[in-house]
Amino acid sequence: MDVLVVGGGGREHALIWKLSQSPEVDKIYCAPGNAGIASLAECVPVGAEDGQGLQQFAREKGIHLTVVGPEAPLMEGIVDLFQENGQLIFGPDRSGAMLEGSKAWAKQFMSRHDIPTASFEVFEEPDKAYEHIKSIQYPAVIKADGLAAGKGVIIATDQQDAAKAVHDLMVEKIFGEAGNRIVVEDFLEGEEVSVFAITDGTSYVTLPSAQDHKAIFDGDKGPNTGGMGAYSPAPVLTSRYQQEVESLILEPVFNGLAAEGIIYRGVLFVGLIVTRQGMRVLEFNVRFGDPEAQVILPRMKSDLLPLLYEGARGNYRVIEPPQWYDNYSVCVVMASQGYPGSYEKGKIISGLSETAGMEHVKVFHAGTKLQDEGIVTAGGRVLGLTAWDNSLQKAVERVYHLAEKIQFDGAYYRKDIAHRAL
Repeated sequence: MDVLVVGGGGREHALIWKLSQSPEVDKIYCAPGNAGIASLAECVPVGAEDGQGLQQFAREKGIHLTVVGPEAPLMEGIVDLFQENGQLIFGPDRSGAMLEGSKAWAKQFMSRHDIPTASFEVFEEPDKAYEHIKSIQYPAVIKADGLAAGKGVIIATDQQDAAKAVHDLMVEKIFGEAGNRIVVEDFLEGEEVSVFAITDGTSYVTLPSAQDHKAIFDGDKGPNTGGMGAYSPAPVLTSRYQQEVESLILEPVFNGLAAEGIIYRGVLFVGLIVTRQGMRVLEFNVRFGDPEAQVILPRMKSDLLPLLYEGARGNYRVIEPPQWYDNYSVCVVMASQGYPGSYEKGKIISGLSETAGMEHVKVFHAGTKLQDEGIVTAGGRVLGLTAWDNSLQKAVERVYHLAEKIQFDGAYYRKDIAHRAL
């Protein structure tokens, strides 16, 4: 089977690394890929958001399955395009992608289907938002409605903070059209956890839990990023909570989608928070997490391909439930100095060859590029350093030992990944 993976980050590298282990996979293409992916797949110079170009490439190459990594192509309707042309693709269509593509739509969907989440209001006019924030309790959460690369959530500690957030999102448009609408919601206190399910449109399988570290600095300080590290499993999600996730969240979501005529095939990524009042949904994503994929996929004992292939076909009747290693996995993101703000590119990365013989580790490339002088930085999040072991403490020690081997000018990473669990 020939497979095309759309995207060029750490998540896509992890997907390709796992798919390359499948005896059913013959050749993997990746569009556009990166320097690390190039060792496992043929990288194709087609952008992840060039739906027409990708559909044409898949047709010309006789691709058996296309797997979409990032959220933006899903929102732009790449799945709809492929399906209209009779080509198999893994991911939700445009209507299902609204769960991530519009925070307002997702909150209203949860309200319609009694899915537990924070109380909220939606605003399309700054003046009405300014008026609302005078009467709410703080801290409060202000969210851009549209896609903002994981950075469109602002926690306001007081009315002044909230007013600045409204101004930045709706007037200054710091995230472009994503801020045309905003959601203002209650702040929930508790511990966050990520839960993943893969569905074929009628039934689903759950994946191990993970916990992401979004803030740039140690101690969860500073602005949010796309994710500075993760670990799996997250001990906060006990077996009792896992059952509640399925009965109170996953089943109502999938039943609600079906009731609204949406055939959802792909990954549902639920960002949860465990509060004193119980579990609440913070947000939905409609694809594998990044860096969560980098800690979940190394723990997978069985073949990933059948989950994606039969999921795209709507045919989970024929697959066995996936098997998992009873271990722990940790990912530390090595980023460029200045991220999530402005940063320089083109810094030479050294030490990668020294990691080749290390056991139970994998360096997943995110923002990298191959040039004449070697592999150089080409993004804010550059590498996802992942290690696994039979205890969380050992996995943490292993991943930071790996981090010491790799250098580039301005390299930055958090030193406290998995601190909550430890």
